[in-house]
Amino acid sequence: MNNLTILLKVEQRLNKISSNDYDNIEKWKIIEAFNKAMPDWCRRQLHGTNTHRTGDEQSKRRIDDLQVLLRNHPLEMKKEDCYYGSENWPDNYFEFKRVSFKGKTDCCERPKFVTYLVEEANIDILLRDHLKKPNFAWGETLLTLMNNTVKVWTNNEFAVENAFLTYYKQPTRIEIQGVSNPYDGNGVISTADVECEFKDDIIELLIDETVKIISGDIEYMTSMQVADKSVEDNN
Repeated sequence: MNNLTILLKVEQRLNKISSNDYDNIEKWKIIEAFNKAMPDWCRRQLHGTNTHRTGDEQSKRRIDDLQVLLRNHPLEMKKEDCYYGSENWPDNYFEFKRVSFKGKTDCCERPKFVTYLVEEANIDILLRDHLKKPNFAWGETLLTLMNNTVKVWTNNEFAVENAFLTYYKQPTRIEIQGVSNPYDGNGVISTADVECEFKDDIIELLIDETVKIISGDIEYMTSMQVADKSVEDNN
């Protein structure tokens, strides 16, 4: 769906029939609201705070809806005491999915590890637990996240190579050629269209989400309630 169609659909749902009551909403405001709607909607789907209470990959629909945001990112790892820490992080990071890597010792290597993301606060306890601590023979280890760094805990038993971060990226913000970019701050006009990367049925939900945001801003409660019901009933 192109951006002009998105604008038309948002304006159509905000305006009362033939009244043009809300026809003076600036186009940059609609762009800003749509770009805010995308991460709002994505967080609800990933966390499961939607009508069906299904979160990240808990149903075929969630897998299909969100797969467009999944990315792989090669990690540069540096050895520290008991762990390897990543030294690079994707700029468009949104939510963690998994880390994969190859483990290696002096005598052999293991191409794939099973990794468990755990709390940084509990890592000292877990490293002493014989059932949960890193184990090269079983191909299992622990991960923690801190300050945009992933730590692969090894207990100094093996080396980490060929590490990849799989993550959900931030949704790409749309821009419309000839319309102010609300994120620039200097009134810069966008010189090219940047279209939404989601498929059309998701964009329809995001349009309702956009209408809900703008309706709340202008205190148009009826429109906000209708849009809120529509976006969740069809989710």
